[in-house]
Amino acid sequence: MTAFRLACLIVAAIAWFPARAAEIPVIAAASNLTFALPEIAAAFERTSGRRVKLSFGSSGNLARQIVQGGPYELFLSADEERVRFVFEEGFAEDRGRVYAIGRLALFAPNGSTVKLDPELAGLAAAVRAGELKRLAIANPELAPYGAAAREVLLRKGLWDALQGRLAIGENVSQAAQFALTGAAQAAFIPYAIVRAPTLQGKGRTVLIPAALHTTISQRMVLLKDAGATARAFYDFLQDPAAQGILEHYGFAVPGDRP
Repeated sequence: MTAFRLACLIVAAIAWFPARAAEIPVIAAASNLTFALPEIAAAFERTSGRRVKLSFGSSGNLARQIVQGGPYELFLSADEERVRFVFEEGFAEDRGRVYAIGRLALFAPNGSTVKLDPELAGLAAAVRAGELKRLAIANPELAPYGAAAREVLLRKGLWDALQGRLAIGENVSQAAQFALTGAAQAAFIPYAIVRAPTLQGKGRTVLIPAALHTTISQRMVLLKDAGATARAFYDFLQDPAAQGILEHYGFAVPGDRP
């Protein structure tokens, strides 16, 4: 092999590796998708041969990172407000689509004496009796499920009584961790996280009636300059296979809602 030909091969290889890396888009995803989305990404890879990289966080933090130039091609928010913000700031192609409807749950870890019921009578009793030392929620200013938890507590007249007893997580995953480690006797977290294998047998759960809070419509949107793989993944998220995984984790499927 001549030196010239070897040099050409080296140059081609150097050009190939960055190109291949660029084909794996980074997806910004809300923390309540921590367990469902990797399964969807694996199904996508099996059917398409393409891969995506997942980056999880609170919807508020992810939206802020996007407008600050974060390297994302697709944004899966846990609400609609953050997608609207990203679009109005000029970082999204359009207003996106609703891909799932979320459910809020109250989780009490093993060993907690808090009684669970849909109307939160047991939680209120624990608050009045001083038995509840810490209740975990995600930051309502950053996480849609935290905002929903605050709305529920306000409706039930418990928000003011719980000031000083709230363990505020940066996102829903951290709120769940507070409960699992015993730092909180209960936590408002997404039903999708409750249904994850890592929480099975770790505590008790009750679904919060949807009428107690604003509907948690989770919207996704392609960001400016999204590549072919991100676009294919966006389409796959609307496929029955992906929707089935979301349903398995307790999400409702929005159907044809734009």
